[in-house]
Amino acid sequence: MTTETRPPSASPNLRTLPGVYEPQDDTRLLTEAMRREDIGPGTEVLDLGTGSGALAVEAARLGARVTAVDISWRAVATARLNAMIRRQNITVRRGDLVSAVPGRSFDLVVSNPPYVPSPDKWPPKGAARSWDAGPDGRLLLDRICAAAPAVLRPSGVLLVVHSGLCDVEATLERLTCAGLSASVTERALIPFGRVLRSRLAWLRAQGLPATTTLEELVVVRAENA
Repeated sequence: MTTETRPPSASPNLRTLPGVYEPQDDTRLLTEAMRREDIGPGTEVLDLGTGSGALAVEAARLGARVTAVDISWRAVATARLNAMIRRQNITVRRGDLVSAVPGRSFDLVVSNPPYVPSPDKWPPKGAARSWDAGPDGRLLLDRICAAAPAVLRPSGVLLVVHSGLCDVEATLERLTCAGLSASVTERALIPFGRVLRSRLAWLRAQGLPATTTLEELVVVRAENA
């Protein structure tokens, strides 16, 4: 397992339309994990919740055949734009997670979903859709844990990044119950970002220790045995 104090900042060369998640520390941590996989010509990669397309573009650069999915039209346009700028060939589809790729299976599925805990129980709107994920931060995580195993080929791998605030053990348990071999392979500590800082009082009331001043990011790797 790789542990970092803080991952290098994400690539500054990608464009993002308003309301689309800009590549940040979690993007870079997941990108580094993805590069450790055996990606090459013939590898089929699915990027769930592609956002800017950063992961999809990098997978294509490594030689993979890439399908990227997002429910946001702006994210779809952004991913296509960045693929064009980087001169990489990726297929970008608008849809809700794996429902956008019916009948398909993949060697590698990657996802950097919204995972920031929010006091709002209703589905987020506007730009917050790219980070807010309900009171426990698992609004999308649980759905990915349930859906991704069905699109993995034998020996296929799922890589998903999220905050330690979102119950890492729950992710491992759900993926294990789905028949995958799951473990944390990457960890990084980063300062609280703007959104978390704005919610510190609420997070403290939910049980976050007052001594906690850094957020832990993790990459969970789950393999289809």
